[in-house]
Amino acid sequence: MPVARITIPVARVLAALLTEPGTERYGLDLMAMTELPSGTLYPVLHRLCGAGWLSAEWEPVDPRSVGRPARRYYRLTPEGVAAARQALAELRAIAPEGRRGLGGVEPSGAPAW
Repeated sequence: MPVARITIPVARVLAALLTEPGTERYGLDLMAMTELPSGTLYPVLHRLCGAGWLSAEWEPVDPRSVGRPARRYYRLTPEGVAAARQALAELRAIAPEGRRGLGGVEPSGAPAW
């Protein structure tokens, strides 16, 4: 199922995940990378999971033994990597010259500096 629209928050999440496509990220990590609040981030993650672009798994730990709640880790699926790169490239192609930043990351996943 495709993502209906690529909003700026969706683009930021995709760009952050593309920095290291094979790496699992949890919510707080993604909040720091995207500068999105949790109320924006988690609906985006849910939408991307529903579209099949992300996989999500709970960390297999006992919260009492680690002293914190278990984390839910997100990772782009192979289809998600391809779709995210294409979506960000299309967004970049239509963005005005002065507004091309997607959270400091190029559509390829490489840093934009």
